[in-house]
Amino acid sequence: MNRAALLRAARTEWGPLYAAVWGTFVRKRLRAVPMTLSAVALTAVFQIVQNQPWGFGPVQRLGCVQAQLPWWVALLRTPLSLFVPALDLPVWGALAQVLIVFGIAEAALGMGRTLAVAYLATLVGTMYARLAIAIGPGSLLGLPPEAAAVVDTGPSAAVVGLAVYVSWRYRAWLTCTGVVLAMIGEVLLKPNLAGKEHIAAVVALLVVCGVEELRLRHKPRSDAHHEGQRSGAPARRS
Repeated sequence: MNRAALLRAARTEWGPLYAAVWGTFVRKRLRAVPMTLSAVALTAVFQIVQNQPWGFGPVQRLGCVQAQLPWWVALLRTPLSLFVPALDLPVWGALAQVLIVFGIAEAALGMGRTLAVAYLATLVGTMYARLAIAIGPGSLLGLPPEAAAVVDTGPSAAVVGLAVYVSWRYRAWLTCTGVVLAMIGEVLLKPNLAGKEHIAAVVALLVVCGVEELRLRHKPRSDAHHEGQRSGAPARRS
């Protein structure tokens, strides 16, 4: 494939998303991503605080989620757990994920939809951990009992969910497929809690995308066109 063909393929795959994101940044500049910048700052603050002798306990009580916790405690901590970097991973990875993926999503979808998708993906992962431990290690979907004590924090499930949703919304099919296959590969190579939570987030967002697709297809053509304009996504063709 020559350079011209590659450029055409890139424009087809990412052109609508690039136009939406770039247009938002041109109009609003940094005001396009206030939630993303706040999330990056909050993640950095949590990282600094949890590495202080006096700060580890409070951060854990605010944002540490484990499957062994009562479900209502896990639900209360889940929103902030998204911004607490995992202790066994480099913090720059979490910061980069939030800045790039959240930033693209916020510029393309808006703050409200981005937060909704991110929280849904994180919540599904958190709740799936309990189900997987109940199923047990004898099943492909299950996890061993010791996974209940694993600290489950960080933005990765939200990032995966946003990547799937944004790529579907802007018809970047190869990107969407690549994300799904990468998550399947991850869980096959390392079938741990994080990998299976990522699969759960992917499945949840694919269901959301399917429901929205059906809803748009059953709308009158003019309504579907206006829906696409409001969300920033390209209008569907019937």
